[in-house]
Amino acid sequence: MVRDELLRLRARAEAEAATLGRDLEALFLASRDSNADDEHDPEGATIGFERAQLTALLATARERIAEVDDALRRVDAGTYGVCEGCEGPIGDERLAARPFARLCMACA
Repeated sequence: MVRDELLRLRARAEAEAATLGRDLEALFLASRDSNADDEHDPEGATIGFERAQLTALLATARERIAEVDDALRRVDAGTYGVCEGCEGPIGDERLAARPFARLCMACA
């Protein structure tokens, strides 16, 4: 049950990372051949801003994949739900809200 939920979270994060990666690549390709002066465009966000935003979102999605992979390793090791700080249990409510949590609320 926990493993299935973690695998669903991982699949969603992988799909999001793939979409963001394609969007970022498309932005790079679109701006590569353009000589637009986006730094002084009063009409909206700059290409640099969009690139930074997509890069940050992609990094977050990749970080989520790593967090879920770590939680899956803890499931396999039998330490899932055990706080890495105090070695006490991580509350069910916290795990429901954040299935890849490594720390209980007190240690977080």
